Amino acid sequence: MCGILAVLGCADDTQGKRVRVLELSRRLKHRGPDWSGMHQVGDCYLSHQRLAIIDPASGDQPLYNEDKSIVVTVNGEIYNHEQLRAQLSSHTFRTGSDCEVIAHLYEEHGENFIDMLDGVFSFVLLDTRDNSFIAARDAIGVTPLYIGWGIDGSVWISSEMKGLNDDCEHFEIFPPGHLYSSKQGGFKRWYNPPWFSEVIPSVPYDPLALRKAFEKAVIKRLMTDVPFGVLLSGGLDSSLVAAVTVRHLAGTKAAKRWGTKLHSFCVGLEGSPDLKAAKEVANYLGTMHHEFTFTVQDGIDAIEDVIYHTETYDVTTIRASTPMFLMSRKIKSLGVKMVISGEGSDEIFGGYLYFHKAPNKEELHHETCQKIKALHQYDCLRANKATSAWGLEARVPFLDKEFINEAMSIDPEWKMIRPDLGRIEKWVLRKAFDDEEQPFLPKHILYRQKEQFSDGVGYSWIDGLKAHAESNVKTLLPLMFNTSLLCVKL
Repeated sequence: MCGILAVLGCADDTQGKRVRVLELSRRLKHRGPDWSGMHQVGDCYLSHQRLAIIDPASGDQPLYNEDKSIVVTVNGEIYNHEQLRAQLSSHTFRTGSDCEVIAHLYEEHGENFIDMLDGVFSFVLLDTRDNSFIAARDAIGVTPLYIGWGIDGSVWISSEMKGLNDDCEHFEIFPPGHLYSSKQGGFKRWYNPPWFSEVIPSVPYDPLALRKAFEKAVIKRLMTDVPFGVLLSGGLDSSLVAAVTVRHLAGTKAAKRWGTKLHSFCVGLEGSPDLKAAKEVANYLGTMHHEFTFTVQDGIDAIEDVIYHTETYDVTTIRASTPMFLMSRKIKSLGVKMVISGEGSDEIFGGYLYFHKAPNKEELHHETCQKIKALHQYDCLRANKATSAWGLEARVPFLDKEFINEAMSIDPEWKMIRPDLGRIEKWVLRKAFDDEEQPFLPKHILYRQKEQFSDGVGYSWIDGLKAHAESNVKTLLPLMFNTSLLCVKL
């Protein structure tokens, strides 16, 4: 994942303003340590910090159309870029970047091309012919994006809040699945799948169709020109990602370049459940496995940095982000630049343990819809920012558009947790990969009950965090109380 920053219509085209935009863009350098670029047209600036995954040699940004009248800065991956290039055969491409198709699609279709993109993305496109611009964010919000407004009426768009907070009068989350158009003067939703209206679906459960949809989602994400691996906790979701990757890696371009031996990575406290389960899965699949351990104190020491990078104080997000943050640094040190991860499954299939309390299929479906819609504030944010802090990209096949459509079209009666029928949480996903002839995973792994990531890395991590918080709150309370008394006296 890269870092983008755009300042549009700021009524200031001086060298001083350019220097300021460059300074703010450098705050995103952790997201893209490989290169940086800036394009200025009058009072519009598009800057980019690049993490080179596809076409590392020539795919630097911003990207352009043939005559450079269209300028694009992008954070993301377009998995169907080769098919789109074939449809754009009359156009001349300058690079092998998967994101260059955006400039040419705009030439052909104007603003109505976003749904043609199969991938995850946040981008800003400037049309210098009339000084108009559009910005868009992927369907679920896998890539982070924020929008702000300067006191002079300028529009600011950034991959992280730290690119905006000092210079914007107001800024907010750029909503997933939306397009912002300067011509229209606001947002419009481009992503409108059938499930989004929360109408109860009625398609019968087809295990093979669900399996094929997930395999396709994983295979797409093997598009890479750099070393990669999988995050493997030993739970159902990450184990399925690893199993499908192992099964399909041999026939890919990535295998020709980097070999067919898949690397897997796990983090945890010494003796944690995840380390044990992940090692068992890795041995079964034959991956080159790397396990990293940390201490509770290591985690506590990293919290300040984790908050800086994730840009949230949400306790659940922070406690889960910290091990991922520590692991990402280790992974990057091995020369790996991309990993495939298992986020999103619990939201789609009702995998959290409280789904046992769902009274009926209607309530279960509504809850899964709401959980998916909120992912950009929680698991997507964690996975993206905890890895991007070290210039590592995380790809999430469970949040593939086509896979979500397949999974969310299933009659939710099949997702109901029914102990009387032997159905535990995420039974439809487990059953889809329960292959007796060619097993993807051992039965006890396939039907392992869910652990929260922050619990699976070691239960004492949560206890240690609680003790640390209580200790600091008790220390700060007298100081806060005395300060408030002083304020009252003044």
